[in-house]
Amino acid sequence: MKHPFWNIFLFTILMLTLVAAAPSYQPGLDPSPPAQPVKLIFIHHSTGENWLTDGYGDLGVTLAENNYFVSDTNYGWGPDSIGDRTDIPNWLEWFAGDQTPRYMEALVNESGQNSGYTRLFDDPGGENVIIMFKSCFPNSALEGSPDDPPDPDGWLTVGHAKYVYNEILRYFEAHPDKLFIVITAPPLSDSTYAGNARAFNNWLVNDWLAENNYTLPNVAVFDFYNVLTARNAHHWYQDGQIEHLDAGSNTLAYPSGDDHPSEAGSRKATEEFVPLLNIFYNRWAGTAPASPPTEQEPAQETDIPNSVPLPPEFVQSVDDFESGDAGWEAYWDAATGTSITCAIEPGSGNQGSSALRIDFSVAAGSWANCSLFFEEPQDWSAGERIAYDLHVEQAGLTYNEILYGGTLENVQMYTHPTGIYTPYEGYIAYVALWKDFLRVEWEENPGSPFEEPGQVVGVGFGFNASGDSPYTGAVWIDNVHLEKSPSYDNADEPEDSPGNGLPCLGSMLAPLALAGLALSRRKIAGKW
Repeated sequence: MKHPFWNIFLFTILMLTLVAAAPSYQPGLDPSPPAQPVKLIFIHHSTGENWLTDGYGDLGVTLAENNYFVSDTNYGWGPDSIGDRTDIPNWLEWFAGDQTPRYMEALVNESGQNSGYTRLFDDPGGENVIIMFKSCFPNSALEGSPDDPPDPDGWLTVGHAKYVYNEILRYFEAHPDKLFIVITAPPLSDSTYAGNARAFNNWLVNDWLAENNYTLPNVAVFDFYNVLTARNAHHWYQDGQIEHLDAGSNTLAYPSGDDHPSEAGSRKATEEFVPLLNIFYNRWAGTAPASPPTEQEPAQETDIPNSVPLPPEFVQSVDDFESGDAGWEAYWDAATGTSITCAIEPGSGNQGSSALRIDFSVAAGSWANCSLFFEEPQDWSAGERIAYDLHVEQAGLTYNEILYGGTLENVQMYTHPTGIYTPYEGYIAYVALWKDFLRVEWEENPGSPFEEPGQVVGVGFGFNASGDSPYTGAVWIDNVHLEKSPSYDNADEPEDSPGNGLPCLGSMLAPLALAGLALSRRKIAGKW
């Protein structure tokens, strides 16, 4: 007969084993969709666009299926074109700067779409109550050391990134009637700074709010970075609990030919994120204060609308491509196998019958431009920005918008990198403010913004092939024009907004090498 002690001992071991094996259920987590439509706005660039888009990441339609009315920002959006700037340090400009009230007024009242996703119901009205924001993959190249403390100085460093998130928390605390969702930046394929990226994102998920003694339920983090680092890495709701599982890899496990996450990675993120968003929303909605009432007063002529922004005001046409090529010419690096053609194509226009078609095949490390030079300098100062319609049949297109300033004898080149990452059946409207164009690095005052719209000598589009691979494609341009928006007053822009970066294009766009210098010399010598 066994001694009673052994019975008690074995029973104790058995109970401890069962407790250890049982899932750590977290009470109060409700992954069910909201009962009523909820308005959400997503601040993003190309990776976010892919994530939202039907047939790629399917986030937009999945959110709609969960009763969210989704809107989004992208390049060119908002007052001062703030949508261009989504690097981690730029969040200070969005949420902790002099212009924050102005930007947030536009953001919470935005109801437009800047990506190709499906809405399943009409706008329920009112403000956006959920604000999601994400930086793009170059922000995973954080310099410094994994354990660096918050630092007010720097740019893309571990210490400065921590400082930025600590600072913007003050805005979130002051606005408990909004739910703020941080989406971590996706990983890079390059492992140089991967350890720093992992450490910073773990800090965001596990330590950021605790270190700041932040107890309000209106801030949450989804680790998009972690989900994309391995097939068995997760941030999800499983078996009654939220799990954050690190599989030991710190680089991109879902490449698409570059550092944009693939369709499979984007859809995995959708599957894991939406139940968590429901949990975050239900947790916050149970304690959220009511939004302040909006006084219904007659609008004055000087009022900035507090709902949908007024449409842009057309100023003047630059080229509608209805009367021939009108001077558009191709330039390329003749020392390589690069080729480019730009010509009017009848029957392909968006707002007329014709459009400018550009076919390019750029050799590795080379460049090609399609540009229009004017016989006399043009005064474009009546407009705030240049706008055009663009159509593309390939995903992952990057290019440079180009403005030529100075004089006919001394042409100055300014570029604004942009891109479109998902093929669409129709055209998309693109805009760029004057200050978005920066002086090319091989000319005097590199990086300085374009500030003389009263003296424009040309406009163009440039294509570059970085690395060891050629770059081939085709685009259609239509309705190049100047416009301004009555909704926003650019006169009170901050003088030196921190950084205009290349949030999702930096790793893909090489400098134009000596293209601008060669182009200027060839054009001046050939025509003027």
